[in-house]
Amino acid sequence: MSDIATLNSDLPVTLSASAAKQINKIMAKQGVDKYLRVAVNGGGCSGFQYDFDFADTPQDDDLIIERDGARVLIDEMSLEFISGSEIDYVNELIGAAFKIHNPNATASCGCGTSFSI
Repeated sequence: MSDIATLNSDLPVTLSASAAKQINKIMAKQGVDKYLRVAVNGGGCSGFQYDFDFADTPQDDDLIIERDGARVLIDEMSLEFISGSEIDYVNELIGAAFKIHNPNATASCGCGTSFSI
C-alpha cells in the first residue's frame, strides 16, 4: 500500500490539528524524527484495543497520514477496523491522551482504549 495521505486527499482516517501538534511536540522533545504507529490488536475489555507506538520507517502495507509535519502509520489490517475514524489528542479532567473517534465501534470501555465492532 504505502500510500501517503494528506489533507487534500480523500482520507480513510484523519488526524486532528491537536493530535498533529502533540505528535510534533513529542518528537521535538525526544529529538527524533519518527512516525506514530497506530494499530488495532485483539484484547482489552471490549474485544479490540488501540496500540500507539513509534516507528523509524513505514512497512510496505502502511498507510501514511501527514498533517502539519506529523506522520502517522496505520497497517492494512488495522485500517479495516478504524477506517472513517479521526485520531485526536484530548486534554480532559481525567487526563490527556490520544483518542480515536471510531464510527465503526459499537461499544467501548470507559477509558476509550478498547472497543468492539
